[in-house]
Amino acid sequence: MSGLEALEQRLSTLAFCWRLERRDGVTIGLTSHDRDLEIGQVRYRAAPGVMPSAVRSGITADGSDTDLQGALVADAISETDLMAGRWDGAALELRLTQWEAPGAMWLLLAKGEIGSVARKAGAFTAELVGAMAALKAPVAPSTSPDCRARLGDRQCRVDLEPRRRVVAVTGVEASDVGVSGLEAGAYAFGALRWMTGPNAGMAQAVVDNGADVLTLADPPPFAVVAGTLALLTEGCDRQLETCRTRFANVVNFRGEPYLPGTDLLTRYPGA
Repeated sequence: MSGLEALEQRLSTLAFCWRLERRDGVTIGLTSHDRDLEIGQVRYRAAPGVMPSAVRSGITADGSDTDLQGALVADAISETDLMAGRWDGAALELRLTQWEAPGAMWLLLAKGEIGSVARKAGAFTAELVGAMAALKAPVAPSTSPDCRARLGDRQCRVDLEPRRRVVAVTGVEASDVGVSGLEAGAYAFGALRWMTGPNAGMAQAVVDNGADVLTLADPPPFAVVAGTLALLTEGCDRQLETCRTRFANVVNFRGEPYLPGTDLLTRYPGA
């Protein structure tokens, strides 16, 4: 039965289904129905259950005006995971089905990524950011003396494979992570991804590093014990001199370090 035929029936047996996939691969299904639904080898759980805001579709330049509301349940969407950022940027699909024949009608209503998440009184509200939000990005990048590319992306083209290493953490104190045998400054502006322990799958920004310590932008969300494994990726300060001497990649430098700035236009003649 098509979606239009189901909506035209006098007796409605419709249910909303959400499929959420985190960036670390964890996937869960939630439904607005009062019983669990099995669809495509995924169990869409009625607990905690979620309720949608009004879903509108049209040709606009807006991202999406869909919100999700549900309860915080430890084994599905916990408060600690939301605070730690595990659900930031998670892929989400909102579909409509009939609970009498789950999956027979599988109408896609919206898809995108989870944006801002708010918590209040044991419940959560998540915003769905649709694909149309990409149209809000500037058509042409603004000029800057620093490189606009990210190390290793399609514009930079630096191979990051030899610039990654797996390390064993010797200890953590606030934002300082003990790791031995590092080249000082090599991982500044880089990233650390936890591979084991309670923080497994989460990535954190590295501010700077010495020979035996890393300084993260924020403390790890969960406790870290000695021996925890992490994947370190080198970083770049996006300066032309660094691009030339360290990466030999000036040909792909995405900046204008020699472009005169607005201060040149405000100078008095002869200054």
